[in-house]
Amino acid sequence: MAKASPLSGKLVTLIGGNGFLGRHVAQALLERGARVRVAGRNPESAFSLKPLANLGQLQFARCNAKDKRSIEAVMQSSDAAVYLVGTFAGDQEALQAKGAGLAARYAAEQGAQSFVYISAIGADADDEQSGYARTKGLGEKLVLEAFPKASIMRPSIIFGEEDDFTNMFAGMISNLPALPVFGADSPIQPVWVDDVAEAVAVALEDPGKHGGKRFELGGPDVITMEELHEKLAAAQDRKRSFIPVPDALGKIFAAIPFTPMNSDQFLLLKRGSTVGGKLPTIGKLGITPRPLDLFLDKWMQRYRKHGRFTKARVSS
Repeated sequence: MAKASPLSGKLVTLIGGNGFLGRHVAQALLERGARVRVAGRNPESAFSLKPLANLGQLQFARCNAKDKRSIEAVMQSSDAAVYLVGTFAGDQEALQAKGAGLAARYAAEQGAQSFVYISAIGADADDEQSGYARTKGLGEKLVLEAFPKASIMRPSIIFGEEDDFTNMFAGMISNLPALPVFGADSPIQPVWVDDVAEAVAVALEDPGKHGGKRFELGGPDVITMEELHEKLAAAQDRKRSFIPVPDALGKIFAAIPFTPMNSDQFLLLKRGSTVGGKLPTIGKLGITPRPLDLFLDKWMQRYRKHGRFTKARVSS
């Protein structure tokens, strides 16, 4: 008989739990027998989790991460918490830093035993160029001040079947014969969403071992943005031409309103997103990360010319 998780029966609040990563974290916690409170602006977007929960195991709450009283309300009775809010638009300091600090403070006041903050590789409170990196770094600082035994997770690009990142490029590849590639040589270390969710759950289970630490979460492979495009095209059985975009032109494109990428995203893309080697990695949490290539053949089916009726692909 499997040993019960320390989280079994405990109430874990996920602020931003209705998002892509949050839904996977919720699944990892439900599997451990935890009671999960999904809190967010639109908790209805996580209703797909309902069939995975036992009676009374899952609850939903509306939460505005810019509202102090709203955060305090959803943190009531929490035994553990995860702060998952992230944005490239709007008030980043309120959403990624101040809100995180408040959540950590209220978690401590409620007697919570563990807390996880989802940051990002490259987070730096002193960054003067990237608002995203600066406010994620400030969020780490405020969280650790309020909850010294919190665990900080810094993932690289997170991929999954329903992610916005690979699917955005996959959609363009399926429709266009030639595509521009921004930051073509930029290195990334894509990490599977379920591996990140597992890392969060492991940290919550053992704050004595993992608390007060920052972890960089990357997958097993480092690839460039151009290589990512090539992998997506190959998995769709499509021949495409990829045109590296000069940085000067990419910078201008990112500054134009309503484009798929803003200036902050372009800056971070150019910097790359790989594990630096100075902080503990996902392996220290007992997790062997799985590669993007393991999933692409299945996930890209819907982008192929004949969908699942495309002739079976043969691995070389």
